[in-house]
Amino acid sequence: MIKKKTASTARPVKSAALLALVVPALLLSACSGSTPGPSASPSGTAWNSDYVDPAATQIAPLTGMTVAGDSAASPSLAAKIDNHIAARPQIGIDRTDLVFEELVEGGITRYVAVWQSDIPDQVGPVRSIRPMDPDIIAPFGGLVAFSGGQQRFVDAMNATGQVSAIFDYDTTGLFSRSSATAAPHNVILAATEFVNRNASVAPPTQQYAYAATPAGASAAVDGAPISVINNRFSTSSVRSWTWNAESGTYLRAQDGAPDLTAEGTQLAATNVAVMRVNVTVDQSIPKTELIASGDATVSSGGKTLPATWSKESQTAPIRLVDANGVTIRLAPGNTWFQFVPNGTGATDLVP
Repeated sequence: MIKKKTASTARPVKSAALLALVVPALLLSACSGSTPGPSASPSGTAWNSDYVDPAATQIAPLTGMTVAGDSAASPSLAAKIDNHIAARPQIGIDRTDLVFEELVEGGITRYVAVWQSDIPDQVGPVRSIRPMDPDIIAPFGGLVAFSGGQQRFVDAMNATGQVSAIFDYDTTGLFSRSSATAAPHNVILAATEFVNRNASVAPPTQQYAYAATPAGASAAVDGAPISVINNRFSTSSVRSWTWNAESGTYLRAQDGAPDLTAEGTQLAATNVAVMRVNVTVDQSIPKTELIASGDATVSSGGKTLPATWSKESQTAPIRLVDANGVTIRLAPGNTWFQFVPNGTGATDLVP
């Protein structure tokens, strides 16, 4: 009897035949080299960044402006500057960080001028010290130059600890006399040399609050538009400041005429702070009383803000606050302080 093949016995034969065909094909494929090999490394130079770190900057302590880091390390230089008509135009007064104008004998004014962020080669004419000057200069803790003065005032200035250069006693060549004007209105200080000799003296601390931008100054934000600021120190000394929108500064005039440098540029200020002060007289010498407080106005950006000023001690800076007692922010830039006497002085604000 012949048995019939079943399906179970037929499949293995077929599978074996398939394997016999597939395996050699796979082996042939593997050996054919058709699989991609690793790509070659890219050739050429490596990429290097050309980025350069920006130069270091700081905020100048007496202007609130951004300056090169090394310039902010300079000590401050205060000098007593002549403002007699025979002393004009002064040297270096247009490069000051701060100027304080004060009443002296005969109804005229003199300046305490302060440089820190920009020291000129020369400044002057340098004149003698007065009784309020130690109170003005002491907070800066730097250098001071003057021509001399009554011994009691010289002693008071030296007692503040500033590094002093005094024309009457200097034998180191820091001072000279200019031929442009007559004595005593011609004493000139070698300002850069004086600072270089005392480069290790610490820079001043920041004295006032500053806004980040001119538009952010307190007066610019909250003040009233004022185009002209007129100040009378005495019947013989009238000053005015006119807002100039193009330059963003107040242009200065003295006794009805523009106040010009030797090059013909009109003196200007970013901020004008007018302080009403009491003036006492001792042995015919006026003294602006600064360890006190009083009314003030602060002008920035073409606007003027009523304020109160105060100074707690000789070494404390002048503080300026608004009607709410909030510290006033000045615009970044230079500032002129006008110490206008109560009683004999006057301030007129013109819209």
